[in-house]
Formats: sequence, C-alpha cells, structure tokens
Amino acid sequence: MFVSIRSIKLVSLAILLACGAAAHAQDAVVPPPATLVLESVPPVPQSVAAQVAKYNEFKPTGFTGWHPTKLEMLVVRRHKNTAQIYRVGKPGAALELLTDYPEPVRNASYDQKDGKYIIFGKDTGGNEVFRGYRRDLAGGEAVPITPEGQRVQGMTWAPSGKQIAYATVPVNRQGSNDRINTSLHVADPLKPESARKLAELAGGGWFGFSFSPDEKQLVYVEYVSANEGYLWLLDIATGKSRRITEKNGNETVSYGSTQFSKDGKGLYTVTDRGSEFQRLTYVDLTTLQHSTLSADINWDITSIDLSDDGKLLAFVANEDGNNVLRLMSTIGHKVLTSPKLPLGTIGAVDWHKDSTHLALSIASATGPSEVYSVNVKTNEVTRWTTHETMQVDAARFAEPELVRWKSFDGRMISGFLYRASAAKFPGRRPVLISIHGGPEAQFQPGFLGRSNYYLNEMGISLVFPNVRGSNGYGRSFLKLDDGLLREDSVKDIGALFDWIVTQPDLDAQRVAVTGGSYGGYMSLAVATLYSERIAASIDIVGISNFVTFLERTESYRRDLRRVEYGDERDPAMRKFLEEIAPLNRAARIKKPLFVVQGKNDPRVPYQEADQIVATVKKGSTPVWYMVANDEGHGFAKKANADYQFYTTIGFLNQYLLGGR
Repeated sequence: MFVSIRSIKLVSLAILLACGAAAHAQDAVVPPPATLVLESVPPVPQSVAAQVAKYNEFKPTGFTGWHPTKLEMLVVRRHKNTAQIYRVGKPGAALELLTDYPEPVRNASYDQKDGKYIIFGKDTGGNEVFRGYRRDLAGGEAVPITPEGQRVQGMTWAPSGKQIAYATVPVNRQGSNDRINTSLHVADPLKPESARKLAELAGGGWFGFSFSPDEKQLVYVEYVSANEGYLWLLDIATGKSRRITEKNGNETVSYGSTQFSKDGKGLYTVTDRGSEFQRLTYVDLTTLQHSTLSADINWDITSIDLSDDGKLLAFVANEDGNNVLRLMSTIGHKVLTSPKLPLGTIGAVDWHKDSTHLALSIASATGPSEVYSVNVKTNEVTRWTTHETMQVDAARFAEPELVRWKSFDGRMISGFLYRASAAKFPGRRPVLISIHGGPEAQFQPGFLGRSNYYLNEMGISLVFPNVRGSNGYGRSFLKLDDGLLREDSVKDIGALFDWIVTQPDLDAQRVAVTGGSYGGYMSLAVATLYSERIAASIDIVGISNFVTFLERTESYRRDLRRVEYGDERDPAMRKFLEEIAPLNRAARIKKPLFVVQGKNDPRVPYQEADQIVATVKKGSTPVWYMVANDEGHGFAKKANADYQFYTTIGFLNQYLLGGR
C-alpha cells in the first residue's frame, strides 16, 4: 500500500495536535472566583471539578412562612449562587421565585393580614448588618422598612397583621470597653417612616419578641449566656418593661422560645428551671408560678408553636441528637398521638392560621431538607417540595452511627460516625473529624450534602463529635468548657483519637481535623496539643486568640461571648486566654494547615486568620490560605463554596491520603 510523505506528515501533525490538546485538557484548571484571595493554594484541575459536580448541586429547601388565608407558603432554596425566597401555591406545585439578589435571603414572611406582600432581611457581603425590606407581590422594587446601618435582630408580626416589632443594634468595633444599647421599635411595614421607638435595652442580648393577643404587651428574652436568660414584659403604650423571672436561688436559669397563651393570662416557654433540660413550661402571669408540661421528657425541647385558636401546642424534642415532633392539647395538657413523619432532623414548626395545618422541614442522611405539612385533624402528612432530579443516588448515602467514648475524666462523650463503604474501600480507612461551632451548638445527623463525596469517592470516614460544651445533653454538660475549663473540650478529641485506635476499620495513622467558627479554634487547638496524632488540620473562620477575638468581634456580641470564654479585661483571665491561644503555640503546629476566612466576618474578624497564617508560615509547616472578600462567617455563595470544596479535596488528597 502506497502512503505519501505528505500523508505521513499530516497524520503526524494530527497526532501531535491531539496529544497537545490532551495535555492541555489535563492541565486545564478551574479559575477561582474573582473575590477569592489565595496564598499557597494549588490550582484546581478541571477534572476534579467535573468529578465533584454532582455533589455540588444539592438544594435543601426550608419552610419560612404560611400565607395568612390560603394554604400557600414561602420556602427558601438556593437560586443560582445564593439562597432565595420562593412561593409554593400548593403541595407539589412549581416553586415561584420571589427574590433574586446577589446576597442570600434566608427567611421571609407574608403580611399577616392579606398576604399581598412579604417582608425579609438581607445583609451585604456576609457582614450580618441585616436590614428589613418589604416587597409587594404585585411587583416593584423592595422597599427598606428598617434604618440603614443598623443590624436588625428579628422582625415579629402582631396578631392583627397591622404592625411589626423589631430590634436594632449599632454596628461598630470600638474596642473592649464600648457599650451599646438595643433599640426596640414598632412600625407599620406599609409606613416604615412612622416607626416608634418603644425602649432602649442595655446590651445586645435581646431576642424572641412576641406580641400578646391584644397587642398591648411584648414578651422577650434577655440572653446572658447559653445557661442564663430572663423573660421580660413590655407595655407597648408606655414603653415600660419589667423582668418577670429571676434566678432560682443560686441556680442560673435559661429561657428560650416564648409565646402568650390565647387568653393572654400566661406564657408558654421552654426553660431549664429546676431541670438539666429545657422543658415545655407554662408561666401564670398573675402568680408567676411555673408549671412543667413535659416533665416526662428528659431531653431539650428545641422549638414550640401555639395554634392560632390556642388549643394545640406543637413542639420538638431533641432526643440524643434525633428530633421527635409532639402535639399537646392546652386543655389538660394531654399529649396527643403524633403523626408518622419521615425520619430525619426537624426544623422549626409553624402553624397556619387555620389551626389545622402545621408546617415543618425535615432532612435526613439520604435526602436534603424538604418541606412537609401535617393535618392535625387526620394526622395526614403531606410533602410540599421535592428536590430536582440528582445525578447521584442520595438514597445510598451512608447512615450515621451514634458512638460513644470515655474522655480523660471518665465522662462519656458521644458523636456520629459515618463509615466509608467497606465493600468499595476495604481495609482501615482514613478519618476526618469535623467539630461543630457555637461552642453551644450540637451536631445532629441531617443531610451531609457535598461531604458525602469524602465518603463515597475518597473513602474517608467522618466523625462528628459533640464534645463537652455542646447543647442537648443538659446544662451541666453545657458548662463543662466554660472559662478556665476551655481546653477540657480539646481533651475530648484526644480521647477520640484513642477510641479510633480501637476501631478495626479506622486508620489512626491517617486522621485530619476540621471545624468552623469555634470548631475552627478547636481544629487549631488540636493541631497544637495533638500534632503527632493528626495528618493535617483545617480552620474555617476560627478563633486563633481569644483575647484579640474578644477585642475585635462586633460589640453587640462581645459581652455574650465573655460569659462563655472569659473576660479578657480581667488580668488573670487574660493571662490564661493568652496561654491557651493557638496563636501563641503556633510553633507546635507541625502538620499542614488550611485556613479559610471571610473578609467581612463580624463574629470572628479576619485578623484571627491573618495572624495564625503569618505566624505558622514563619516555620516550615505548609499553610494554605483562602480569603473571600465578599463573604462573612462562612461561605454563603455557591461559587465560593464550590471552590473551597475543590481545594479542600486537594488538601486532603495530598496530606491525608498521601497524594492519591
């Protein structure tokens, strides 16, 4: 067969071009979003993004408000890059987009009279300076209804739907000794200029405002700490207020969600008064006597809602990290038969004005959060939303396993373990320990979202510990990390390392730790105290020095955080906080570190990340650093969160899996 020289040259050129194209494809990288600033973070191969893509498209849906007259609701779900508000006209109906902003909108409510407009809050760039807005459903731009430059802490409807109450705090960082007040207002959202200031409340810890049925009073909570709070009543006509609860002897008491009874003569609340746990309680406003309604439940009641007719209470119990919905008649306080709900974690419950339909959101290990309603007359459960078709089979995701281990002082600590598939990944598996923030938060086994990639594609088992200081296990447990006890919670992770050694399918030689906010501090603290027991650590918006953190965090939060961490103005406490600061022990961080931060973070200011990165970089330990100029306390924009996840995969591949 005759082949010309020209043909050979053309074939050779084609092969060279094909090889070049293949090499270029292999070298193609994902450009980071323009708002990200990266230091020592390697480029992300396009192939990684392609493989991860199906894990990045989950869209959990949460309930946020009922229509006042129709069986219609508002939900929150991601639209493009951020969470936004949708209307759902009936169960299973297509979602109708109502907001579309570059910034997330996570909650909204219909006007409670006619349902002709919605109100919602929105900040800028993650700075959490939330401002209230009104948007008419007939169209038009959103109209501000609260002052500019003031952070709104809650907007609450009056029963008539004619007015709202809202609180604002100033935003500043004047240093350790600045003092602020919370301003309490009432206003007609249709005439925001008519807002009337009711009172100035000292400090920033005022939450949970709720109107009386006759709209003459407001009840609200003074939050001092996770273990201490008080109920107050305010007369709307005069602006005069009074505290109606006190300490129970030497015992600090906390109160949570509170609502007036239908007759206005009492309050339904949750409190740990006389108990280790937050119990459903009725407070008589004449005698101030407390009557416990859930004495048989030795777990925290996390949310409550009273039906509009005042006849039924819905409440959720947190039972060892799992949620249980209960219904109670207000006549005789008899617990009724509960509806059979899908398994999962339950969001806040909310009654429709018809007092028949109850809305709630449910998430599970095998499915993103979806919205349901319960008809309490029939106990029928109706699903309102369904996730779009996914490329990954979420029904096959790993289920959590509740595990316990003994800590340094003999106390049992618990957490949830997700094991990588032994069939797909035989042998001992590397472990990623993920520590929640708060510190008064609690990990509950809901939907892991993109973290399922670690399990399914990388063969990394995941552990989510609830160390001492986590809520849900009683107020004594909640106090075990306060002040000078701070590092006892870090020792709980040291005991977890010992437990991992005993597990035949977990590799104690390949363990990484990660956490956000307070969990970021924990990750840094573990890296200083147990460097020899980890392969790497990831700090996301974490505290590197409690002293500098307390001096820079937003002033409306500062005193609340001092109760938990200690007062940096006290010389002895300041000395202790400096001693335990990961920043001052940075020379002990010997394993690779990845730090992620939002530049506009009002809770843990970016300087906490800057200083730990700069200090660790003085040594030989590898440090990756990612800052988002348009984010705050964590990444809320999908493009940023996606890129953070790509780089985290690269970090774990290199330092936990050994470059696999």
